[in-house]
Amino acid sequence: MMLGAGLVSGQVLAAEREFDMTIEEVTLKVAPNLDYKVFGFNAQVPGPLIHVEEGDDLIINVMNNTSLAHTIHWHGIRQKGSWQNDGVPGVTQKPIEAGESFTYRFKAERIGSLWYHCHVNVNEHVGIRGMWGPMIVDPKKPLPIEERVTKDVIMMMSTWESSAKDKYGEGGTPMDVADYFSVNGKSFPLTQPLRIEKGDVVRIRFYGAGGATHAMHSHGHDMLVTHKDGLPLDNPYYADTVMVGPGERYDVIIEADNPGRFIFHDHVDTHVTAGGKFPGGPITVIEYDGIEMEDWYVWKD
Repeated sequence: MMLGAGLVSGQVLAAEREFDMTIEEVTLKVAPNLDYKVFGFNAQVPGPLIHVEEGDDLIINVMNNTSLAHTIHWHGIRQKGSWQNDGVPGVTQKPIEAGESFTYRFKAERIGSLWYHCHVNVNEHVGIRGMWGPMIVDPKKPLPIEERVTKDVIMMMSTWESSAKDKYGEGGTPMDVADYFSVNGKSFPLTQPLRIEKGDVVRIRFYGAGGATHAMHSHGHDMLVTHKDGLPLDNPYYADTVMVGPGERYDVIIEADNPGRFIFHDHVDTHVTAGGKFPGGPITVIEYDGIEMEDWYVWKD
């Protein structure tokens, strides 16, 4: 699971944060039998975490090293007084063509679990080429439950079409059918366990980065749903399954009070397959520290 590693490099100068980001053509191993041509922000999928504070002024320098045009939309940022930085080609800017660069400037006035993604040929670039990454804007005044969090986890769910894996500029059309599914760009068994200790207060940020709706289900624990699209809910509620649609974000809290080893998975049956074969997709496991690892146990590093 993504625990805040892979932050994009930046400089801190008062409330101004400057970042450099490239867009690269790379091959991602989504599943043991699926190597996929993607457009990776800083050559990775998901893109690097941009983690800032409410009110920071952001400067993000983007270099397009791919063969196709792109932009970056900062999903959730309202762009007050900075609409030219919304990242929509033909509306707020010209596309960033191959070999060109662009600098985005805006204020992080919107709190919570946000994200960024390309807005050129969204069905392909975002839907099946991995052009997305997490962005977190910490509030100046966090909620009491947020101050208790000991572990922060990102889960970005997405879909893939194996028929389009080898050639850029193909796939992502409405009639195409996704046949691989992932969390943080990996399909089981390439997913990573969520390792915790008894007493942890775990915040999980669910992101619907692809075109499908995912039913994320935790065994052994209820989830307290605290935020929707980055904003705190007036009435948080408990659930053991959370539906996450395209573009949506949900923040949930798990109290680590039940030591053991529990599966954590998408409850949409077709999503826990890979190329039509079970098991695969967004499947991971909650592992408590100190629990014995038997020889038959397959969720290992």
